[in-house]
Amino acid sequence: MKTAKIIYFISTGLLTLLMLFSAGMYFFNHEEVANMFTNFGYPTYIIYPYAIAKILGLIAIWFFTKSVIKEWAYASFFFAFILAFFAHVMINDGEQTGAIVAIILLITSYITSKKINHDKL
Repeated sequence: MKTAKIIYFISTGLLTLLMLFSAGMYFFNHEEVANMFTNFGYPTYIIYPYAIAKILGLIAIWFFTKSVIKEWAYASFFFAFILAFFAHVMINDGEQTGAIVAIILLITSYITSKKINHDKL
């Protein structure tokens, strides 16, 4: 149980840093992110709402224990990371490593979260 908590906090903490960095880029380096979104073929008007969604997802993961909202946050991040991975692969920019790391951290966080919460029952 103690090991699961340590792994949970490390993986979730690293995922949080990654998402906060990403959201920060969306807010503070808008031009570069807009160019990247344009290369992907995505509309640039989703940049700010997407950054806010990332922050709200982190809030759900950290503060909504045993909640369907937390499950939705994990699922949303999973689909976002899978789509990010394939977006980078499709334009062949070689930048898919961040998405792979995010997927690994997310899955680790999710599994250990389930283990911790299951042991509390």
